[in-house]
Amino acid sequence: SVDGTPVVNELTLCKDHMVLLNYLARKHTESGLVAGITISVPWDARKSSDSMEEPLNWLLFNRHITRCLHRAVTRHRKILEKVVDVDYVLKARSIREFDERYTSLMFGYSSCMDYYRDASPGKKLPNTAVPILCLNAADDPFSPQTAFPVSVVQDLPNVALVLTAHGGHIAFLQGFFPLGESYMERLFGQFVHAVFEHREEMKQACGIREEQMKD
Repeated sequence: SVDGTPVVNELTLCKDHMVLLNYLARKHTESGLVAGITISVPWDARKSSDSMEEPLNWLLFNRHITRCLHRAVTRHRKILEKVVDVDYVLKARSIREFDERYTSLMFGYSSCMDYYRDASPGKKLPNTAVPILCLNAADDPFSPQTAFPVSVVQDLPNVALVLTAHGGHIAFLQGFFPLGESYMERLFGQFVHAVFEHREEMKQACGIREEQMKD
């Protein structure tokens, strides 16, 4: 936090970014946050799943992530077998199959598509009420550019969607020898500085009333 004001820095799993945006949309003016920033958020869970099932992405990412999910379930097998068919879950060969057999059921959805539809934050952005900066790369296999909510963001003064040709998934390295500060780190620092050093100007630019962004 800065000056006692909560700041959200979601730079771990891509689903955390989806949770943040869904939270901001659901809470609207009562989120308790001054601003939000997301890096490489998957805007449409179904399209992300489709992208991850392309041959190269399945070989490089999908298979490995699915195995990691298997290990997590196996670790907690004694608890989970009370609510799901663990053996059936462990036969999942992709993230989508895992979500069909485990994730969607654990969250009370009748189908994986219902879960994906509800988890996708793209169309919910109009319900947000704080300044939000979203960084995405066109070459991110987890978040295909066909899902970028460009048309939605165009009408939202509080949301900035920064798109780069390269950057991959939560990488955005710079320079021939990318050993220093990455682009996303630099952008994050600049955004946080702007939020707390120019809050009044930002509120005015975003059309945010005082009661929506209380000190």
